[in-house]
Amino acid sequence: MTTPTSSRGRRRAPSRIERAAGRAAALQKPRVILALLLLLALTCVMLLDGYLRAEVGGDQRVRTGASAGKVPDKILDGGPILTFRGGQATTVSVPSKTIALTFDDGPNPTWTPQVLKILDQYDVPGTFFLVGSMVSRYPSIVKSMVEQGNEVGIHTFTHVDLSYQSDARINREMQQTQLALAGAAGITTTLFRAPYSSETDAIDNYSWPVYQKLGKEGYTSVFVDTDSDDWKKPGVSKIIKWATPKKNKGASVLFHDAGGERSQTIKALPTYIKKMKAKGYTFTTISGVIEKQGAAGRAAAASTGSTNGGTGTGVSEAGALTGTASATGTGSATGTGSADGTGTGTGSGSGSQPGGTVPNGESAPNGGSGGNVGSGTGTTVRRLQAAHRTATGMTLYEGKALIVAVAIAEWALPVLSYLLLVVGIAVMGRFGMMLLIARRHYRQRNKRRFSWGPTVTGPVSVIVPAYNEKECIANTLESLAQSTHPIEILVVDDGSTDGTSEIARAAADKLGMTNVRVLRQENAGKPAALNNGVRNASYDIVIMMDGDTVFEPDAVHQLVQPFADPEVGAVAGNAKVGNRNTIIGAWQHIEYVMGFNLDRRMYDLLRCMPTIPGAIGAFRRDAVLQVGGMSEDTLAEDTDITIAMHRAGWRVVYQEHAKAWTEAPGSLKQLWSQRYRWSYGTMQALWKHRKSLTDKGPSGRFGRVGMPLVVLFQIVTPVFAPLIDVFTVYSMIFVDFEAALLAWLAVLGIQLACAAYAFRLDKEQYRYLLMMPLQQLAYRQMMYLVLIHSCITALTGGRLRWQKLKRTGEVGTPAGVSG
Repeated sequence: MTTPTSSRGRRRAPSRIERAAGRAAALQKPRVILALLLLLALTCVMLLDGYLRAEVGGDQRVRTGASAGKVPDKILDGGPILTFRGGQATTVSVPSKTIALTFDDGPNPTWTPQVLKILDQYDVPGTFFLVGSMVSRYPSIVKSMVEQGNEVGIHTFTHVDLSYQSDARINREMQQTQLALAGAAGITTTLFRAPYSSETDAIDNYSWPVYQKLGKEGYTSVFVDTDSDDWKKPGVSKIIKWATPKKNKGASVLFHDAGGERSQTIKALPTYIKKMKAKGYTFTTISGVIEKQGAAGRAAAASTGSTNGGTGTGVSEAGALTGTASATGTGSATGTGSADGTGTGTGSGSGSQPGGTVPNGESAPNGGSGGNVGSGTGTTVRRLQAAHRTATGMTLYEGKALIVAVAIAEWALPVLSYLLLVVGIAVMGRFGMMLLIARRHYRQRNKRRFSWGPTVTGPVSVIVPAYNEKECIANTLESLAQSTHPIEILVVDDGSTDGTSEIARAAADKLGMTNVRVLRQENAGKPAALNNGVRNASYDIVIMMDGDTVFEPDAVHQLVQPFADPEVGAVAGNAKVGNRNTIIGAWQHIEYVMGFNLDRRMYDLLRCMPTIPGAIGAFRRDAVLQVGGMSEDTLAEDTDITIAMHRAGWRVVYQEHAKAWTEAPGSLKQLWSQRYRWSYGTMQALWKHRKSLTDKGPSGRFGRVGMPLVVLFQIVTPVFAPLIDVFTVYSMIFVDFEAALLAWLAVLGIQLACAAYAFRLDKEQYRYLLMMPLQQLAYRQMMYLVLIHSCITALTGGRLRWQKLKRTGEVGTPAGVSG
């Protein structure tokens, strides 16, 4: 805020209202930022949820039929477990009469718990290759899975074919899944199975570099050599048949605990386990397979007397996870241990791969100490979960943060979707209600025989509060000079510093108006100026207008006719936007005709009019004094007194034929300032009169009819209306562009129909409706932000003063206003 300078060049101290404006501006900035942050948070929640559901960043491509010329034959013909010790690819086969039961695509809240129950019932361990996004959504299932003694591996975060992805995307898929595991179960893992993979002979030239990259980072890639094909839902008997290894061979067997309807898998699994146990098979995890092969290799080495080194494949693969032998070269064993690897010794080797890192900072299996298995008692459960690493430090905290963020998204999106449905129904219901009631209102008030009663011909008082209105006051007086109804005019100068009162007197003299009185007062705000005018009014009916407003010649006469009905205490006129030939002006013109005036028709018939516009309104003077005059308790003094009139038992009506032209804000900054004051003031007024909800009589009628409608249509619905736009944009970008666009166009069509009908009732030109699509894209979003800003101000207890908008005086007499 700049400090004003006097004509002599000396600085003067800012006035009280200028200081208040400065404080208000300082308070508004953080609240605007908070409003924007709320929308940003909503967007982030939607993007996170979309990412978890593969709507954002999803890639459904699956590579088939590619060449495998660059893949070594020993890998294509090898076992289902692939490691890269010392940078050299090696495979491990499952020992005979052994089954590594593996499950893909989980966890699923319906099927995975049933699978776990079956495994626990038959004392069988499983290896679950989990999708990170599902882990983050159902962490409790994963925690139970690990605590039960099962092993887990990574199946990427969003179930994408990694052969199509960049290194950055691959890293992100792996790291995010590790974080999800850390947050869910406090572990990370070194096992990996690629989506859409099968046996090792399906590795091609595009997927091979991915396995090499992950192998260098310490991951063990797991394939299958027996597939149940349960995803095809072939029936229980075929699932069991296809999952059975041939000739008593060992196998890595694939089932699915998610990814679709898995009732056949659930039915087949118990029968399959009992069948294979009857055949003499044992069940283990992938780590159990590697440990078993390593034990066999160590036993063979022991039988030949080679206890100090080993070079066999089985030995190297045991070292891949348990750390009990080296990969290549020579190694030594310290301590004692049995052939099955359950002793207390540890292993080391001079030819082992330097220990890299599993993403998120956990120690890698290769060149490491073997995680949970190289020390202590070497229990069976820990051997079967040798691929697990305890998550610590930032990995653990980031993982828990991810789980919390996903939980918020999982909770928030359904709630927001429900609110979206409610808002959509409310918006459509409002349109339907407005159209039906507005049509009835128009027909009722425009009948030839309709009359409020005897014609009101007596003189009335017109009060014009003015603060620095030098650009507009002359035009306002000129329009009143043409009034067809006898009036007295009271211009209340609220401490103007631009010569408003002098200009008003000069204009009155020039126009020969002897019915003009100019009252000056210290700057005290608009309500005080209006109260001053009411006290000095000579007549029983007072008309209140703004200093920038221009009346049509018959506006006063039309406005006072409803007072022929003794129950009427106040009348709302038909305010029009005079400066409508700019984009911002056209947008406000549409809003005035479609929103304000159509609303007033509805509220009139329901007898719960919430606001008499400050630009044109009429009151019984006694009624104003009865309710205590214009209150300074709120920023929306017009809404405040209107509600007070209802509560005092007066009827408030809308007179569509009383037209006034007002100068709407000409810039976005001024528009924001005005609507912010209106929105916040309306909330203040509703809160002030909240007791009407429990009152009896006329006050209770407004409280139980008018107040809920105002809260629903002017606060709640607009606050949550951005959900419609956010969901629409989200759907256009990530879900179905055509369907979302058609839905948006359908809603726009309904709004255009309503607007066209409102324009017809007000006899306005339809050409302004061409601006409506752009209004929906830009103007409406600004109004949403204004309302959210106002809600934040109300919740944080902020207070604002009545603010003066900059005027240009471009709205002249009614004859000069283009239709």
